[in-house]
Amino acid sequence: MSKLLVVVGSTRPGRAADQVVPWVVEHAAAHEGFEVEVADLRDWSLPIFAEHFGTIGDLGDPTYSEPLVRAWNKKVKEHDAFVFITPEYNHSVPGALKNAIDSIWLSFGFRNKPVAAVGYSNGIGGGIRAIEHLAQMMVEAEAAPLRNTTVLPFVNDVFDEHGAPKNPMTGFSLQVMLDDLAWWATALDKARAEGELIPGIFRARAAAAAQG
Repeated sequence: MSKLLVVVGSTRPGRAADQVVPWVVEHAAAHEGFEVEVADLRDWSLPIFAEHFGTIGDLGDPTYSEPLVRAWNKKVKEHDAFVFITPEYNHSVPGALKNAIDSIWLSFGFRNKPVAAVGYSNGIGGGIRAIEHLAQMMVEAEAAPLRNTTVLPFVNDVFDEHGAPKNPMTGFSLQVMLDDLAWWATALDKARAEGELIPGIFRARAAAAAQG
């Protein structure tokens, strides 16, 4: 089974994420492909990203500027796949989520691993623009963002009194996303086990140094 980390991107009081997270986690846990853990960014009060080579220490086992940053890098590194649950703020993800992604630095914790997203909003967009921006960020993190996502427009009217979606297609979209995520997690886990390229930034620097 792949180790799946569900990252809750909103830390806002009264957040609608509290309606969405139980539904996503329940279905991910029921999926035969995953061992599920939740990382609620409310519980990870990461400092605003300020890492530099002076804070790293040993490149092989970085210490970072604070123990929490080190713990966050280790947490992400030990997982095989990720689901980000995010609202949309100003056409993007919350600052806390962007900071959490930026804080995965030199550990390459997302590298060569699949990432899926569940977006929601109080309006018609359902977090689509936040998901699109998230995909760009994850490409830069060398992850593999998936095409199939789950979007929840008008989130306050999505679920019934039992926490289940009123529209069956909402559940189908989550199932498709999880199936894709499980397939990619298995495929990329096998590929990583067979050997990975050194990160491109290091290969480029080595090539430049060789040119003298």
